[in-house]
Amino acid sequence: MAVAKPARILALVSIILFITLLSQIFRAPPQIKGPGDLEQPMSDEPMNEEPLWRAAEYAADNPNAPRINATLLALVRNEEADDMVTSMKDLERTWNRKFNYPWTFFNDVPFTDEFKQAVRRETKAQVNFELIPKEHWAVPSWINSDLFDESARILDELAIQYGPMVSYHQMCRWNSGMFYKHPALQHVQYYWRVEPKVHFFCDVDYDVFRYMQDHNKTYGFTINLYDAPQSIPTLWPETKRFLAAHPEHLHPNNADDWVLDSKRRPEHNAKANGYSTCHFWSNFEIADMAFWRSKAYEDYFEHLDRAGGFFYERWGDAPVHSIALGLFEDKEKIHW
Repeated sequence: MAVAKPARILALVSIILFITLLSQIFRAPPQIKGPGDLEQPMSDEPMNEEPLWRAAEYAADNPNAPRINATLLALVRNEEADDMVTSMKDLERTWNRKFNYPWTFFNDVPFTDEFKQAVRRETKAQVNFELIPKEHWAVPSWINSDLFDESARILDELAIQYGPMVSYHQMCRWNSGMFYKHPALQHVQYYWRVEPKVHFFCDVDYDVFRYMQDHNKTYGFTINLYDAPQSIPTLWPETKRFLAAHPEHLHPNNADDWVLDSKRRPEHNAKANGYSTCHFWSNFEIADMAFWRSKAYEDYFEHLDRAGGFFYERWGDAPVHSIALGLFEDKEKIHW
């Protein structure tokens, strides 16, 4: 029996769609274009990189444990004790109960006994409680309060999260260029930043700080995000002014193609006046503080601090850290 013409056409279309589907499934992976693109399947561990330091010798009471000069670091308020405990439970379960790196907590007011007792119950490792010096937290003397109030109003109208909150601006400035100056961290090299009320789902069975040291890495992160360009309109113009005055700080093997990318989100680049707004989400960053203490970064932070954008706009530590790493560090030292 002859098949009707519409049926033959439908069958042919079905075959074509089936072949197209198979070609999509089995095609070669996309070519890597640069930082931010998927390079290889996700793994629980760095791929094909040894040695990885395991947990056998890391008991909290072992004075000869191979722990290096590093700490878990948290800026947290007394009223966030429960949220901090949530984060600690996860990170201790998945990683730190095996390696027992110290915890260092920072606050702009003294920690309460209740806070101290709550977090101490969650770890066998050393716990340190540090008060931020007033000169590290206070709004700088060169910030005009009337201009800040007007800027906060504009940020609020633009629906920029936390824009009107003075304490949020203080926190961003402290995380950008003040925390590593605290006397308690004077002789500490590496830190892993831990926020209240975050979660860690995967078991990690190697010493991540040792990994950073052994592989000469400056910075590790979990994810890249795009910032709200309305919160940082003059950050890149100020950065260009800094580079014009200090071209010596630009690293020859930098990641400026990532910093300046205008293809993925051209509207962000335009509104941020040349910066992609793509940044390392610093809430989970692991870093070598030698970079923040370098002349290049200290000069850069001083320039930005004097420009006032931490208060007149909402310059966060994430884009500030990211731009600095992308320009002043060898991109091979960032653990992409």
